[in-house]
Amino acid sequence: MAGTIMKGAEVIAAMKEKMLQDVTELRTQGIEPMINIIRVGSRPDDLAYERGARKKMESVGIRMDVTELPEDISQKDFAAAFRSVNDNPDVHGIMLFRPLPPTLDEEEIAGMINPVKDVDCMSPVNIAKVFSGDSDGHAPCTAEAVMEMLDFYGIELSGKRVTVVGRSMVVGKPLAMMLLKKNATVTMCHTRTKDLPGACRQSEVIAAAAGRAGMITADMVSEGAVVADVGINVNEAGKLCGDVDFSGVSKKAAAISPVPGGVGGVTTSVLAAHVVRAAQILAKQRTAAQ
Repeated sequence: MAGTIMKGAEVIAAMKEKMLQDVTELRTQGIEPMINIIRVGSRPDDLAYERGARKKMESVGIRMDVTELPEDISQKDFAAAFRSVNDNPDVHGIMLFRPLPPTLDEEEIAGMINPVKDVDCMSPVNIAKVFSGDSDGHAPCTAEAVMEMLDFYGIELSGKRVTVVGRSMVVGKPLAMMLLKKNATVTMCHTRTKDLPGACRQSEVIAAAAGRAGMITADMVSEGAVVADVGINVNEAGKLCGDVDFSGVSKKAAAISPVPGGVGGVTTSVLAAHVVRAAQILAKQRTAAQ
């Protein structure tokens, strides 16, 4: 029998309700939460994300500006433009579209950004906080979106055997650290793991984030497992799909997130929540400094 379908829409609705309350409170203090997205060039995938982000921000009362820079910009000019946004007291959150053109040094910018405004975790400060279990920083949005979904659907993690498939700094590694903080027993796997099916079958929770369409099949999942699909791929038929064979795995899983309609949509809500949180932190810092 098919289990619970962990739909992103329900998580998003709950997050939106809280954000609207927080934004209203900030406005009573004369603060308009604002994110600035910095984009170098105009790649179609960046533009698509930008449109979705703008819609999300507007829905919860967050202002969004875009700093568009030419693809052939020099490192010096890029750093100056970034610094201008970073130093702007009206900007509470900054998101830089990556990867940058090969002529630009991302590491310099990562070291420059105000960690409070770093709403998608590119600063070494925020990365260190995630890995040390310090929740004061902003975690990568997609990894946090998985945690939001598991929490919303009441998935108990303490003591559970969890396998994370994928080792990127965007999802896999930070997600493993966040799961450990919830007292899960975490196994990290990837596309070169020798016995990936065996590792998955021993798990009570699986987070698939390797970026390979349909790689997690029904024979790799134990009855009653919880499966969070983080993958976003295009299959041979040209349709959007995840890292999990949904049709097969959903018949065995106690709960599973779909693609599309699952974790992906929650990610932009997490980004918005980070902007609101940053605005709250910066407001407290200003009050303390007065």
